[in-house]
Amino acid sequence: MRWVIGLAAPLVAFWLLLSGHYTVLLLTLGVVSIVLTVWVVSRMERAEVHIPVRMALRLPLYCLWLGGQILLSALKVLGQVWSPRLAPKPRVDVTPVDGIPELSQAIYANSITLTPGTLSLEVDDRGIEVHALRSTDLDDLQAGSMLRRVKPLEGR
Repeated sequence: MRWVIGLAAPLVAFWLLLSGHYTVLLLTLGVVSIVLTVWVVSRMERAEVHIPVRMALRLPLYCLWLGGQILLSALKVLGQVWSPRLAPKPRVDVTPVDGIPELSQAIYANSITLTPGTLSLEVDDRGIEVHALRSTDLDDLQAGSMLRRVKPLEGR
C-alpha cells in the first residue's frame, strides 16, 4: 500500500504544478487520471519495482541534457527537410548497449526515439536496432555519446 502513496504523491504534485488552474472540474479530472494511473500500474504487477534513489537524483540533469539534444536534432532535421541540397540518407543499424541493465536500456531506446530523425525499432541482446534519417546520427549513437549519459543513471 505504501507504493500507492509513493506513486500518487508525485503525480498529484506534477498535476498541480503543470495545471496552474484549480477549478473543481480540473481538480476532479486530475484525481480521476491519477486514480486511473495507479490502477493501471497495479494491474501491470510492477508497482513494487521502484526507481533507484541514485537514478532519481541523476535523472533531472539527464532530462535537461536530452531536451537540448532534442532541440538540436530538431533544428538539424528541419534544415535537412527544407534544404533542396540535403537529401536524406536513411540507414538502419544496431547500436550496442554494452550490458547495461534493462531499465537503462529502456531509457536509452526511448531517448533515441525522442530525438528527431532517429527511431528505435527493436531492443534485443545485440543492442538497439535504430532507423536514422541521417547516417551521421547513427554514427554518433554508435560512437556512444548518448550511451555514456545513460550509463551513470543507475550508478553501476
